[in-house]
Amino acid sequence: MEKPKTKNAVPAAARSNLRDAAKRKAKTPARRTRYTRAEISEIFRRFHVQRPEPQGELEHVNAFTLLVAVVLSAQATDAGVNKATRALFAIAETPQKMLALGEAKVGEHIKTIGLWRNKAKNVIALSEALIREHGGEVPGDRDELVKLPGVGRKTANVVLNMAFGQPTMAVDTHILRIGNRIGLAPGKTPDEVEDILVRIIPDEYMRHAHHWLILHGRYVCKARKPDCPACLIADICKSAEKTTSVPAPLVPIEPLEEASV
Repeated sequence: MEKPKTKNAVPAAARSNLRDAAKRKAKTPARRTRYTRAEISEIFRRFHVQRPEPQGELEHVNAFTLLVAVVLSAQATDAGVNKATRALFAIAETPQKMLALGEAKVGEHIKTIGLWRNKAKNVIALSEALIREHGGEVPGDRDELVKLPGVGRKTANVVLNMAFGQPTMAVDTHILRIGNRIGLAPGKTPDEVEDILVRIIPDEYMRHAHHWLILHGRYVCKARKPDCPACLIADICKSAEKTTSVPAPLVPIEPLEEASV
């Protein structure tokens, strides 16, 4: 199937994100992370060695289906969303086709997902807005994305990162947990954690940083019980919960095929 196209990326917007991050770094009077610059650089260097090109786990065929999948993933698992959207995206991979399908039929496809009725309404409203305001194309600009029905800052950041290659930080429950648990970016809200992360992560690692952190939280630094023996950064980690200071072997993981239906 067709992979998400990046030819419509918005270089100016990407540069703006980097400038904003740089300004935040320059304006910060004190470091709120518990880690030094050298430690942070080493953390992300190891993540890079392990997964040079990390991929998101939501299945999609283009920027529109990615946007819909992320909207549907709120309070739902990626696996659950993928199961529900495979048949949906096979027949409605554009805003025009989704709108023609209608709210009732969209609802039939996604009824296994939490809050599916409201999400079906949002998918149709989202499709209408894209057609009406953007000619059926997903905009590569955060301000325009967050105006769309059902799209918040986190969703916009995921789409900008995955579909347009922009160095954004989408803070989900995994990143929020890791930021606080290990003291990398302590904050009470996703916005607070995002603000710290975009200031402290070296620019060369920002492109994939949110995927590295999500995958680390999903498979290693788990919510109920961290798998510290499998942790690449156990020797650097400052969490009071960690059970070992011996890092796992730094071995590249064979890349999975890009998530697509």
